[in-house]
Amino acid sequence: MKTKPRLQRIVLALAAFGLAATCVGRADACTNFLVSKGATADGSTMITYSADSHELYGELYYQPPAKNLTDTKLDIYEWDTGKYLGQIAQVAETYSVVGNMNEYQVAIGETTFGGREELMSPKGTVDYGSLMYIALQRSKTAREAIKVMTDIVAEYGYMSAGESFSISDPKEVWMMDMVGKGPEATKGALWVARKIPDGYVTGHANQSRIRKFPLNDKKNTLYAEDVIKYARDKGWFKGADKDFSFAGTYVPMDYGALRFCEARVWAMFNRIAPSQKIKPDWAMGDVKAEPLPLWIKPDKKLTVRDVQQLMRDHFENSPMDLSKGIGAGPYSLPYRWRPMEWEYKGKKYIHERATSTQQTGFSFVAQSRGWLPNPIGGILWFGVDDTFMTVYVPMYCGITKAPHAYAVGTADFETFSWDSAWWVFNFVANWTYTRYSDIIKDVQVVQRELEGEFAARLPEIDATALKLYKTAPATAREFLTRYDAEQSDKTVKRWRKLGEQLFVKYLDGNVRDEKGGITHPANKEEWYKAIVEENGKFYEWVNIPGAPPPPTH
Repeated sequence: MKTKPRLQRIVLALAAFGLAATCVGRADACTNFLVSKGATADGSTMITYSADSHELYGELYYQPPAKNLTDTKLDIYEWDTGKYLGQIAQVAETYSVVGNMNEYQVAIGETTFGGREELMSPKGTVDYGSLMYIALQRSKTAREAIKVMTDIVAEYGYMSAGESFSISDPKEVWMMDMVGKGPEATKGALWVARKIPDGYVTGHANQSRIRKFPLNDKKNTLYAEDVIKYARDKGWFKGADKDFSFAGTYVPMDYGALRFCEARVWAMFNRIAPSQKIKPDWAMGDVKAEPLPLWIKPDKKLTVRDVQQLMRDHFENSPMDLSKGIGAGPYSLPYRWRPMEWEYKGKKYIHERATSTQQTGFSFVAQSRGWLPNPIGGILWFGVDDTFMTVYVPMYCGITKAPHAYAVGTADFETFSWDSAWWVFNFVANWTYTRYSDIIKDVQVVQRELEGEFAARLPEIDATALKLYKTAPATAREFLTRYDAEQSDKTVKRWRKLGEQLFVKYLDGNVRDEKGGITHPANKEEWYKAIVEENGKFYEWVNIPGAPPPPTH
């Protein structure tokens, strides 16, 4: 996919229908975690999203509220390609949206799972990306967002591959799986949505996870009227309705779905509930193993910091730990450059796909806090590039403008700019990859410094904004907009300075100590062992009688 057409799609999207798409270009390798109100330490709800694509330039879009003329139409352009799809009816009023959270603290994320190819519906009018942002512009609650999305596809058709959506508000968190109805369908979609039980946590990572579901519990489960009948008509399901599995029927499991996708969910479950000792067999690709539960109760209630850290995972301390083995190189690099699937002597092999990955465009932790007024209660903790090396900056949902360094138009995928948060974070991350085990320690010091300050100041900023809001809501929004801009600017400047410092400290494979002296730390023993086992005789030092001692280099 060329960058120039993608830029044209941004212009089309913004100019034609004012829809702020935060993931232009295919984001079919994403990760979402969903945390219910009762599972958090402060009683907020949270969802996470990493938008992962090798061609995605990460930006934060701001869409202002609007009053629209009656009987007007909304032009729909496919989120991934910019292709014009058609029109749907516009509504009289739309709400402001900051990234993937609107002014009522409703947040939406997604991951693509594809599903049966024969379910693709190219004649539909609305794609999954447009669905998300239209719903954010039109919904005051998560349940309302589900209705908006499903009503739209019922009337205008759904033209994307299978998607899992995460949808939250200050009270509820929902997960919805959706697929199309085939190549001739111009209306409708097949879907099921489940509310996450209070006190529980779940996730999805490019694999449909809703299997069996209750058929008579509208408070907690919603679904398309024909979701089971359609499968029967196709001959894909013949059992009792109560035994119907959405994922089992519409998204047949394969090895990649387990190893690449379910593994990320298992890693999150394993981190938040080690006491449950959930076996990794299913995630490791054993289709005969017990599937992962749809949701689990964490061992302790989670803070925002905990959830941010869940997005920073390379399967550490698990059978799939990417920092181990010859593939990690001499500096324990927990990344594998693509392709993920490769062959050797006629056999197929894989690299793991972790939550933290080099190709992330942007990620967030959306936190909705019902005890505060909406403009103050909703925070999109937003970061660009690799989740392990990003800094999550608080973006209040009440702001009226995206901070410059994160805003649309600062730069693009082909134009480096020191003013762009995405480029600055990529600069630091890519230098870190060269000597990961050493450099990452320096990166984490500054990361903790910045995120720690945001967390420490949060009560103060909330209190100031709340005091202003009681008498002058607009002034409170201005205060939050200014605060977010200042913190964003400070973060990008500090990260650029970090990059400059790291470049000097680790220049040419050297490592400078605290006094600026050049040192040459040894590589890990495992790496030396691999070299020796491969061809040790070739590299072995031979002592020559009477020879002077070897020089240092």
